[in-house]
Amino acid sequence: MQAIVETLFDAAYLATVLTLGVTMIRKSRGDRQFLLFGIMAVTLGAGDAFHLVPRALALCTTGLDSYTAALGAGKLITSVTMTAFYVLLYYVWRLRYRVQGKNGLTAAVWLLAAARAALCLFPQNEWLSADAPLSWAIWRNIPFALLGLLVIVLFYREARRAGDRAYRFMWLTIVLSFAFYIPVVLWADSAPLVGMLMIPKTCAYVWTVLIGYFDMKRAQKK
Repeated sequence: MQAIVETLFDAAYLATVLTLGVTMIRKSRGDRQFLLFGIMAVTLGAGDAFHLVPRALALCTTGLDSYTAALGAGKLITSVTMTAFYVLLYYVWRLRYRVQGKNGLTAAVWLLAAARAALCLFPQNEWLSADAPLSWAIWRNIPFALLGLLVIVLFYREARRAGDRAYRFMWLTIVLSFAFYIPVVLWADSAPLVGMLMIPKTCAYVWTVLIGYFDMKRAQKK
């Protein structure tokens, strides 16, 4: 039952974010904000596919233990693409609110993203092992969490200042994604049921993408 339900859920998720992303790219009509949002959605879906597709194959065939290396490599790729997702979201923020300058802020975003990517590439992560160390999962997620926190604050403050109803909950989608993700990092290995939190975490990302998609639809009706 788990194999069927999880596989169908993941397939629906990937199909949704990739379809929305490609649609936004194709129908952005030269609007850089919507084009970038579409690229961001495709990056999210394509990156997650490297982990979710092997997981679906494992669940539907010989089990997760037979796909340890593929799942680990998929996690590595997903970790890097998720970092790129937040960098792109930062630039969506700059475009949407016509932010100029703030070179220090941009440098901080890139520094945190680079730190996260570099930590992911250290061999001590043991991505291809069934017993990857928890300590390195924590280390590599520190700059990632700080990057997410920075983007949360930026969207929260600017959406309120601008009275931006379309993006008024963008900050909340990111808060929820991290609220569900962090317990998985810390306790999923010792308490497998905690891994179920990846479902609402995934829904939070779909909400993020839908905010951009529906905003594009509204803007193009004017």
